[in-house]
Amino acid sequence: MTLHIALNFGPLKHFEDGLGEYSLRLGSHIASRAPGLAAARAWRFHFCLPARWHGLFGDAVSYHEWPPRWRLRRRRPVAFALWHGLHQHLRHPPPSDSRCNLLTLHDLNYAAVKSGLSLWRHQLRHRRCLRQAHHLVVISRHVQAELRCHFPRAPASDVIYNGVADLSRTPTTSVPALAGVSYLLHISRMSPNKNVESLLALAAAWPTQRIVLAGPSSRHVLAHQTVCRERKLRNVLFLTNVSEGVKAWLYGNCQAFLFPSTREGFGLPPIEAMYFGKPVVVAARSSLPEICGAAARYWHNFDPAAMREVICDLLDEVATGAWRPETVRVHALRYQWQRVVAEYLDLYARVLTESSRSE
Repeated sequence: MTLHIALNFGPLKHFEDGLGEYSLRLGSHIASRAPGLAAARAWRFHFCLPARWHGLFGDAVSYHEWPPRWRLRRRRPVAFALWHGLHQHLRHPPPSDSRCNLLTLHDLNYAAVKSGLSLWRHQLRHRRCLRQAHHLVVISRHVQAELRCHFPRAPASDVIYNGVADLSRTPTTSVPALAGVSYLLHISRMSPNKNVESLLALAAAWPTQRIVLAGPSSRHVLAHQTVCRERKLRNVLFLTNVSEGVKAWLYGNCQAFLFPSTREGFGLPPIEAMYFGKPVVVAARSSLPEICGAAARYWHNFDPAAMREVICDLLDEVATGAWRPETVRVHALRYQWQRVVAEYLDLYARVLTESSRSE
């Protein structure tokens, strides 16, 4: 008997942030293994995502939008044995007749910044989302600890660390404005939790050092650009909506990668930089020490002088040959997508077996 497994991507608009990258990579790897899983386990995969992305993952999976009539039990294309919500920001509940509901929880960052009515609304939405799940996946032990703190009655959770794409083998596209220029690099969506303000303060205190900030265009980027104009920071360059080729070139040619984020469920960019053997400096906050371990250096405060000292000490290691790029690459290899997908497929098999026994 065919077992139908659905992956709910939600209202996916682009792939340029952490959730988009996770959704793209997980979907691509599962789709590539779908024919073998159909033959070996009789699993059929269904991807629920906006129509603009239908066909993106090939023809080995089925594609669906989420029409309102799906809320009615008899209006589904199939009866789903497993429904996997890929993140906690989903608008629609799982189908009422799916046998088992799985949810991947990426972070609870809102708990650190929301208050009053806004905090109550977020908690209510997350509580409802968690109540509909039979089993949870979290992307770090940091997120698991936050889950236990804020929702002690939540279902059991498994830690499956995110995969991180190795862009070091990607064909590169150069940035002419940076040819022959030494620069420090930061890549993110530059939202408030990314703490880009500390990098702008660093740039103001270190005018001879070029800093490149890359990420998807957004109101946050516009706000940072306004600050740079007002403070006349000529050593900061913004690059928006860069291709994979440009991103790979930026990683490969930077002096070091900087990531002062204060709230992360995982943090993909530091590991992306490590695939290139690059020196990485991150904030000693949230999940970053867990994910980066001894392969990174850490800021314990964001005073510009203290930040510069950590960076300069690291660059001195590179200059004297004390830096070992291969050690950093080995650390990055812990987060290969092949391992992630294998863990998810094992979890699918386990929860499907458990749900069939309970029937």
